Amino acid sequence: MTSSTKHTIPNDAVITIAGTVGVGKSTMTKALANALNFKTSFEKVDTNPYLDRFYNDFERWSFHLQIYFLAERFKEQKRIFEYGGGFIQDRSIYEDTGIFAKMHYEKGTMSEVDYQTYKSLFDSMVMTPYFPHPDLLIYLDGSFDHILERIQKRGRPMEKQTPIDYWKEMYDRYQNWINNFNACPVMRINIADYDIINDESSIDPILERIDQFIHHSRKFTTNRTPSHL
Repeated sequence: MTSSTKHTIPNDAVITIAGTVGVGKSTMTKALANALNFKTSFEKVDTNPYLDRFYNDFERWSFHLQIYFLAERFKEQKRIFEYGGGFIQDRSIYEDTGIFAKMHYEKGTMSEVDYQTYKSLFDSMVMTPYFPHPDLLIYLDGSFDHILERIQKRGRPMEKQTPIDYWKEMYDRYQNWINNFNACPVMRINIADYDIINDESSIDPILERIDQFIHHSRKFTTNRTPSHL
């Protein structure tokens, strides 16, 4: 898919897609990359040595898993910027600490000592003026019912067996996280406002908004240092 919309999105831009499970991050990542002729960056799960252990024992392996994710995402972010940008990322480095590690701590599957150690490491690595933050984080939003419908429609066995209460908690945690997020500029998109699978042209107004956001943010936030997550 190549967009017919005229835009001046810099070819070295880095755009991150964020949002709760089932909201369509991968679909949006691929659509934007195709429209802009950008490269994609997806989470690597096949080579993760902790996932199986983690699902068998949350308390034993939650800290290890989060440290692994932090290291891998940090290396990927560094690689993207060393390459010269021009990337769309599926999921951000910020969600692990703002949502998942925090959830493990609050639910008692990560100790306070481990959580504080993780947070300290994350802040030292990521929340500094030296870390290359994305030009834009696109947050895919929508009603809980709409997102739950998408999850059930794609029919992944593990997701179908997951209680609805879990998806609601994850949805609420994402809403709280994005409402307090300031590590880089944020552009919200409601998933009810486009259908890039059945209507390729629905990407065009999104590209126009991205163009405006990035040019505005590069003017005024080039030297911005985030204060918190």
